[in-house]
Amino acid sequence: MVDTDAKTAWQLFHLNWLPIIGMGSLLALAILFTDFALEPIAFGVAIAIAMSFVAIAYRHWLIRDELADPKLFFSLGAIGQVILTCAIVGPLSYIACTSEWPLQDQALLAIDRALGMDPETIARFVNDHPWLATVLVRGYGLIKWPLLLIPIVLALTGRFVRLQTFMLAMSLALAITIAISAFVPAIGTFYGLHLPAAHFPNINTVMYAGQLRDILSLRDGSLRELGLLKLSGIVSFPSFHAASAVLYMWALWPVRRVGGVAIALNLLMIAATPVIGAHYMVDVFGGIAVAAASIWGTCRYLEWLGLSQPATQASPILLPNLGMKS
Repeated sequence: MVDTDAKTAWQLFHLNWLPIIGMGSLLALAILFTDFALEPIAFGVAIAIAMSFVAIAYRHWLIRDELADPKLFFSLGAIGQVILTCAIVGPLSYIACTSEWPLQDQALLAIDRALGMDPETIARFVNDHPWLATVLVRGYGLIKWPLLLIPIVLALTGRFVRLQTFMLAMSLALAITIAISAFVPAIGTFYGLHLPAAHFPNINTVMYAGQLRDILSLRDGSLRELGLLKLSGIVSFPSFHAASAVLYMWALWPVRRVGGVAIALNLLMIAATPVIGAHYMVDVFGGIAVAAASIWGTCRYLEWLGLSQPATQASPILLPNLGMKS
């Protein structure tokens, strides 16, 4: 990439602080004006780790000046922003779950059945094939590591603008997902089917058990202290597992020898979502739609700002006259 690309990525990096600050402000207001509380140690450690990555990135730029390596700056800076975002949206999703809207499990179940995709039939098929259940458990857990790997892979391959575009699209998708979940709360397929999780002994239902416990506790008021390390994924519609899979595939597709692997693994995660995550199929479709809309909206917004992604080329290791300082 040419000098202009790093300058554009630099602008986008700072633009990406806006949704983080916005969601962080919402969380702070919710903690201040509701009876929710954050367990301080885990939350504080997460914030400290995130800010350490950001501080190292900025320190490198300040010391190296025109010889600052954009690969180092953008990878560390993006990792810091990812950790901050995750620390904020987890508690936010719990607070959104306390809306007074009734649970929509029966409505989501009816949509699935109208589409010819009965969750019980799907779960029974997987339960009858234990090897498939094992594979899907592995696939469902793939949501975490790409959040740290994508900043490294895209930065090392010189795709700085794509990295920042991914970060902005992910923040937008998270905000949309949490907002919708407040109006379409649901627990999961086993709850909608009125079946105990033990009805399918070969399916790992730990994730479902966590969301069942926490959603019911949130709605009856018994859960108000939010420990960061104890939070489960409690959003049913739209599924952020499905949304993140689309975002990951889009981010990594241009990277040679990585894009194809990313598509295969993330398709596996989408396939695992209705079973291991006890999501309705309409949750999956909703998550895919949210991700597609977020990517499209982010790209159009950047075009409007005049910050659209330039043609991808090889990036120099050192970028003279980065143009970051005033």
